[in-house]
This record gives sequence, C-alpha cells and structure tokens, in this order.
Amino acid sequence: MTFEKIHTVPTSQELINKAFKRAARAMSGKTIDSRDSRLRANESMILTAANIFTDNLSNIVRRFPSFDQLPKFYYELTDILVGVEKLKMSLASIDWASRKIHEVARSYVGNVRNSDIPEPVRKEAFGRLASIIKSIDKDLLFLNEARNILRKLPDVKEEPTIVIAGYPNVGKSSFVSKVTGASPEIAPYPFTTKGVTIGHFTREGVRYQVMDTPGLLDRPMSERNYIERQAITAIQFLDAVVMFMIDPSESCGYELEDQKRLLAEIRENFKLPLLVVANKADRPEFRKTEEAELSISTITGEGIEKVMNRLLEMIEEKRLLSSAEEPDKELTI
Repeated sequence: MTFEKIHTVPTSQELINKAFKRAARAMSGKTIDSRDSRLRANESMILTAANIFTDNLSNIVRRFPSFDQLPKFYYELTDILVGVEKLKMSLASIDWASRKIHEVARSYVGNVRNSDIPEPVRKEAFGRLASIIKSIDKDLLFLNEARNILRKLPDVKEEPTIVIAGYPNVGKSSFVSKVTGASPEIAPYPFTTKGVTIGHFTREGVRYQVMDTPGLLDRPMSERNYIERQAITAIQFLDAVVMFMIDPSESCGYELEDQKRLLAEIRENFKLPLLVVANKADRPEFRKTEEAELSISTITGEGIEKVMNRLLEMIEEKRLLSSAEEPDKELTI
C-alpha cells in the first residue's frame, strides 16, 4: 500500500535525546589522556550526533511517497485529508534541517581542531544542532499526524474498478462477496464509520476490483459534509464504472422514491459510466422499475452473470473511449 512504509515520525525532543545519548555512548569506555584524544573524542561526539540527526531526517523524507508520482486517486485523497502543499513544505523543512545540521557539524569539527579546550566548543555545537531540530518541531508533529491519517486509506489498486452505490441494506456487500467468490477485505476509510469493502476477481487474465464505500455513496448529498463530498470526487479518478443498486421490494428500509432521488444525485455528481441494477428479485414484493436496466438476486444468483458481463462491457467501452480521446489531449498541450 502507498503509505504503509511511513514509520512513526519522532518529535524533536525524541530526536535530540536519541542523538546526544548515542554520542555520549560512543565515547564510553575510551581512554582520554591527552589533548589529541580529547580533540578526537569531541569531534567524534559532534559527528555521531549529527549523523543520527541527518540519518533520521533523511529517512523521514525518503519514506513519504513522491506526491507528483502518486495515482490521481491517492493524490486527491491526500490533498483532502492533510494538504499536499503543506506536506511538501514540511518535508522541505526536514530536508533543509538535515543539510543544515551536516553543514554546522562540519564547521564545529573545524573549530574543535583549532581549540585548546574542545569541550565548550562541542557543547556549543550541541546547542546549535538542538536549536535546528527544535525549529522543525511543528513540521515533525504535522508529518506524524499526516502519517497516521494516510495509513488508514484503503488499498485501492490501479486496475479496472466497479464502484457500488446505493442505500444501505440493498445487497451491495452480498454482491461484492458473490462476484469475487470470497470474503472481501474490509479496509479502513477515513471518511466513513465502516470500512470500505474491496473484492477482486479475474476474467481472461485481467484482474478487476469491486468496491463498496459505505458512508459515501449510500445517502443524499445534503447529508454529507464538505470533506465527504471531496472524497466522492476523488473516486472519479479511478479507472471505474458505477453500479447503482436499488431494492424495489423496499425491504432495505428505504422507499423506492428515496432510492430514485439518490440515483439522480449520483448521476449528477458522477461522470463515470453507470448501470442501474434492481436487487432482491427473489422476494414476492419485488416489482420491476423503469430505472433498472437489469434485475438480480444476490440470494439465488439470478441475473448476476448478465450484470457482470454488462459491467465488463462498460469498462471496455470506457477504455476505448479514453484511448480515442488521448491523441486529442496531446494536440491541445
């Protein structure tokens, strides 16, 4: 997953404690009985502390992904949750501190070599290094908060995707389980009270994912906050088609008219190909509705193969349309 390799980001005080303890430990047990040995000892302590700082800071920067190379879906979610520009600025501050510490340490090593009493110079060097680290404390705290948020993003692959929409209890999760042939994974999602449900299946050597996003595409837009609306927009950047599932039997607890209104909102807010499917065809109170192109039963399996064939056709149609438009995009650059 894109953000899993980001480790906990230490605070400035934790870095300071680690570096100076390591520097002191490096000299423990060594005999210091001459001016030269004292010079070498203090040089070593400065360089050890500086190396601990620069290594840790470099690792922080390295473990965050290159945001310009992130898939558009993850880029949009990252921007919504923590702000890409703010992340870039904080990482730039960490990188600056790493380079500054290296520069300052080298300078103080030279001062130590030219001094008669090296200990005060080393203490001054430690003060300068600590000051640099403290100056980026807010950046370290922000990056750790960002890391904790971004690690909760679902592991959505860059592969053809079927996004399931519709009110709760219409049978979306059952559909995902049915078509993927296994229990789908439930991944944390920072916008929802439940985890996003993701399943996978393979047809003719191509892997597809099926995704249900409870808390996002299962209630009216008026009930969503600004961040949730932005999250919905981010889904548009997936290579996806949308299947809107309705329950004409109304056994889900929502009237058909309410479901139709949600369908109209999904149509209005999504620019992705959309297929409307009526579920629970096995129930006696089921009735056909003009909005639904196909009918299924996730209990008996009726109609599911036909729906899957149509969804895969839509994915292929979308791919061909995107390929046809690509030359035009290049001409307008």
